[in-house]
Amino acid sequence: MGFNSIVCVKQVPDTANVTSDAMTPEGTVNRSALPTIFNPEDLHALETALEIRDRFGGTVTVVTMGPPKAADVLRACLYRGADRAILLTDRRAAASDTLATSYILSQAVRTIGNYDFVLCGRQAIDGDTAQTGPQIAEKLEIPQVTYLEEVVDVKDGAAKTARIRRNIGNGFEIVEVQLPALLTVIETANAPRPFAAKKVMRNKHAAVPAEVTPEKAEELKAKGLLLEQWTLDDINADLNRCGLAGSPTKVFRVESIVLTKEGFTAVEPTEEGITGLIQELISERTL
Repeated sequence: MGFNSIVCVKQVPDTANVTSDAMTPEGTVNRSALPTIFNPEDLHALETALEIRDRFGGTVTVVTMGPPKAADVLRACLYRGADRAILLTDRRAAASDTLATSYILSQAVRTIGNYDFVLCGRQAIDGDTAQTGPQIAEKLEIPQVTYLEEVVDVKDGAAKTARIRRNIGNGFEIVEVQLPALLTVIETANAPRPFAAKKVMRNKHAAVPAEVTPEKAEELKAKGLLLEQWTLDDINADLNRCGLAGSPTKVFRVESIVLTKEGFTAVEPTEEGITGLIQELISERTL
């Protein structure tokens, strides 16, 4: 018995370190001015896939869409134990909104094939739409379970099924879904495992062809360290559904909001002062 998982991951701007250069004059994100990180909830999706493999057997394949720099998150996945890593990079995919992105990723999943689970983080911190995962499920025509907290059990057989615990805000519910299925994972699902030292030593020089010279690529390929790099042609994508041509989303207005505070309130380091501070925070609904 074994269950194959495909995890869609994303490299995103580090929104915790936003500077005045974060926006371009046109009102778009200046990605080159921001450090990048592994999208937080995608890490939990990866951990869920690794846990499924650890418990029930199978494989974990990760795929990311972005520039060659996005190979950084693929190496991070290999360091944690992913079996296969694929970079989907193509200038024709630039400016894709969630509709186009979900189409491109669904085509990548179809190209990989032989999967039981497709896992995504609930949402990416650069867009916060939570649309891409569900849209991938719709395009693949498979069921979806959102807000996953735990894979309770999976069953093999003529019809593979999984029982999923999902967060519903004020509690949880356990649902059963027929596989293959798409799952979106939230940050309370698990604690992502750290890098494994042996896997870091094995994969630290892994790279996609766009990062190295052709000669170096051949050398890495001989060592099994050349990561897969796909274009839109490799996944048989309809170019009319990719990039700007396939992105109907229109930005009406982008506003830069600057929060200001005049004056300050001094809090005496006494029991009475702390009590007053707490009461004020409660009255203002901060607590």
